[in-house]
Amino acid sequence: MLALARALMSSPSILLLDEPSAGLAPALVDQLFDELVKVNKLGVTILMVEQNARRALAISNYGYVLDMGKNRHEGIGPTLANDPEIVGIYLGKK
Repeated sequence: MLALARALMSSPSILLLDEPSAGLAPALVDQLFDELVKVNKLGVTILMVEQNARRALAISNYGYVLDMGKNRHEGIGPTLANDPEIVGIYLGKK
């Protein structure tokens, strides 16, 4: 969370995030994703790599699903998160 706050201090136009939820307590993960939505609404583009694909896709304007290093699916984030094929193969049940 401190690293995110520090990155935002320079008023970036794009924010690159690599596994921002890694190692965070579940309550902080919820807060993190809520804050990322707010940051994006302020006009900051966010490029994020995240293992918590369901959460990341749910808030994404656009997403890519990689498999074995190759792009297998792409599209509107929430659409991908709810696609039965993607859920069955990559996301599993909630």
